[in-house]
Amino acid sequence: MRTVLVTGPGGGGAGTVAAATALAAARSGRRTLLITGTAVPGFPATPEPAPAAEHLDHVVTDSGAHLRDELLALQERASGVLDLLGAGRLDAEEMTGLPGGDRFALLHCLHRAAVGDWAGYDTLVVALPPLPDAVALLALPAHLRRLLRRLLPEERLAARALRPVLAQLAGVPAPARWLYDAAARKDAELAAVQGLLADRATTVRLVAEPGPAADDDLRDARTGLALHGVTVDALLAARVLPRHSADPWFAALAAGQGKSLDRWRTEWTGTPLHEVPHLGRDPRTPDDLELLGVPAPDDREPGPAGPPWWIEESGPDAAGSPGGPVWCLPLPGAVKADLRLVRRGDELLLTAGRHHRAVTLESGLRRCTVSGAALTDGVLRVRFTPDPALWPRTP
Repeated sequence: MRTVLVTGPGGGGAGTVAAATALAAARSGRRTLLITGTAVPGFPATPEPAPAAEHLDHVVTDSGAHLRDELLALQERASGVLDLLGAGRLDAEEMTGLPGGDRFALLHCLHRAAVGDWAGYDTLVVALPPLPDAVALLALPAHLRRLLRRLLPEERLAARALRPVLAQLAGVPAPARWLYDAAARKDAELAAVQGLLADRATTVRLVAEPGPAADDDLRDARTGLALHGVTVDALLAARVLPRHSADPWFAALAAGQGKSLDRWRTEWTGTPLHEVPHLGRDPRTPDDLELLGVPAPDDREPGPAGPPWWIEESGPDAAGSPGGPVWCLPLPGAVKADLRLVRRGDELLLTAGRHHRAVTLESGLRRCTVSGAALTDGVLRVRFTPDPALWPRTP
């Protein structure tokens, strides 16, 4: 399945471009599903796929309903422990949306589209939250799976320790089993979403209105997306004004947009830049969306994508220290002052500005110490030195 994730600075028209992208894919004959967080003018606004045009279905996420269902299910599974503690039950009417609920509702929709009852479409187009929340959302499945593994290890040592103690409490079921079963189910759901986001047929489209206000957001997004190995397939300049106008006021605005477009072409070399014209009104019908000229997604073969990093071998450095493996990660647009690198156990904890990622090291690098790091030509290079105490000794 070809997946296109659409985002950009708030108010830049990303939702409109997402709808136009989905419509373009559908007009090319692909069965397409569009997922948005808000209603699209002229499209049905339902929490289940509903026809919006030929070959195109539309879904609007319902964060309140998803959170309510999740909490009620958790309350039911933990009923024994809640009764033991004397906790009062919550009614469905009491459970309103909480901050962040929209993110989990969107992850739930992605799971249904990847392997659930919404699977089977040729193209999936998703309107993500504005930057930088969109980058954080893309990192969320891997981060949650990492936390689950740390809190509830697969070997279930905690479950074995708790079971004899809780068995002494008459009529109270041990929570360990359902707790670990629930964690396993959630991990499987997150793994499916993580696989969808990492698939080589999944790309991001960045949408912004040309102007200085969007420049910093786009640079930041470029670094964050690279940190998580996400490919940007296109940069779309929204609401572009006509170049030649007799009105001096409009001519000045168009000239300002032109300067931003020139900067974007320089900074985003290798990424297609599409100009989406200003219609003089907000698009309200499928015909209006077609007038925007947003291209349909290109064809990409699905399949698991490799990690965005690679390993090089280095020789002795200037101080005469022996060479060793160098871990390389491309971070275009990154600033040295905003980079942080921490080695903790078998992981590298990376920070690039407001973006974070924990990377599990390969077995060979786990037996090395970090001896240096540098950002050169947009690539972060971390130098490792083999630790003799951790390598097998030859007789």
